[in-house]
Amino acid sequence: MDWTVPGGLVAGLLIATVTAPVGVSGAVFLLPVQLSVFGVPNPSVTPTNLLFNVVAGPGALWRYRHDGALQDGLARRLVLGTLPGVVLGAVLRVIALPGPGVFRLLIAALLFPLGLWLCLRTLTPSRHRTVPASELPPRTLTGLALAVGVVGGIYGIGGGSLLGPILVGRGLPVARVAPAALAATFATSVVGAAVYVLLSLVSSGDVAPDWWLGLACGTGGLIGGYLGARLQPRLPERALRLLLGTLATALGTLYAAQVLT
Repeated sequence: MDWTVPGGLVAGLLIATVTAPVGVSGAVFLLPVQLSVFGVPNPSVTPTNLLFNVVAGPGALWRYRHDGALQDGLARRLVLGTLPGVVLGAVLRVIALPGPGVFRLLIAALLFPLGLWLCLRTLTPSRHRTVPASELPPRTLTGLALAVGVVGGIYGIGGGSLLGPILVGRGLPVARVAPAALAATFATSVVGAAVYVLLSLVSSGDVAPDWWLGLACGTGGLIGGYLGARLQPRLPERALRLLLGTLATALGTLYAAQVLT
């Protein structure tokens, strides 16, 4: 019996349940599972990850919208910045991408210290007081979202894993950042997946997604994302910040290990 579909369903469910409360789609942690466990070839692992985001995203977003968490203009600004970036990233991934180790090393260098810093601030609040909430200027926010969109288009990792720690590190509450980050991830994944499908028509490589695995993981993520979003209001801000910091540190460590091994 082929265990790929049920295995993908379980993997997507578990990952999304843990990551959705802090605005991370879970695709960042699904990527190494696809490569190591399911044997998805490069570069089709990227559009498969994007397909996961497309199918899984509505679960958490519907719940956040139901709770009124998507009425903030932050989500709109992030979406407008990341959309052009994901198109550029997808084209670079297929046509002119330099060594992927460079991008992984940059992500590791950003997320590892940022995640560690968030954890330390959360665990020692008396010595490291939370900075006042400070939203980035519109141009800076747009530039950041554009850069994250490019990275998301290249690796299909979703913008939440990068945007979340940065914005929360600025002092914004996780309950505000998480829905906006997931909305940006979903919008860019829809566009990115469509670009990869079009590129697969003119490319001879493994550019198309693994449809069955992507749909299986996405279905699990759809359920897990809804559960995680429903769980978020019941978690204290301190626990959410610690979870986000831990995920960022783990991701940075994972990518650094991939470069060094």
